[in-house]
Amino acid sequence: MTPARVWLFDLDNTLHDATPHVFPHINRSMTAYLQENLQLDEAAANALRVDYWQRYGATLTGLMKHHATDPDHFLWHTHQFPQLRQMVLREPRLHRALQGLPGRKVVFSNAPEQYARAVLKLLRVDDLFEDVFAIEHAHYKPKPQVAGFRHLLRKYRLQGAQCVMVEDSAENLLTAKRLGMRTVWVSTAPHTPPHVDVKIRTVLDLPRVLAKL
Repeated sequence: MTPARVWLFDLDNTLHDATPHVFPHINRSMTAYLQENLQLDEAAANALRVDYWQRYGATLTGLMKHHATDPDHFLWHTHQFPQLRQMVLREPRLHRALQGLPGRKVVFSNAPEQYARAVLKLLRVDDLFEDVFAIEHAHYKPKPQVAGFRHLLRKYRLQGAQCVMVEDSAENLLTAKRLGMRTVWVSTAPHTPPHVDVKIRTVLDLPRVLAKL
């Protein structure tokens, strides 16, 4: 492992557990947005939200493609978190685990920058990250689309081989691997896809698998 290595960390369900509170809130907000802006009832709006997410990797992509939705308007309205402090589950050992990783660290998230930075601050690890590469910086091309990855590599003047991608999404890691990145899957799944170099149950396990990367 060399200091030139760049760690690319997903945010939600990688650096923190977004399942209990954050994701349900975002899903409700997106469904409400579709109801209001596309004049759908709740069931139809929820179904369309899920359909676009499954087809494109992000609901926003489907809305931009089929409804000319303004991405900034969508992201602002769907990422309002008056109770974010109570919703983010902080792991006290996270800072030490990340601090021990040699190299630069960047968050690579499909979420908007304002939300990502707020979460990092609540996790008390914002001091460890050089930057946040959010959906706006990817020109609204979310993971797993290769275009977003290429925007990141260009911005930081990186080659894929310099990077380690740490993600809870195996699909996103497939794109990373195709670009030459090392891949770490944060998952409790019983299987390990061939494009995953290392599988860990929690990001806290990263220090013990350094030798494999």
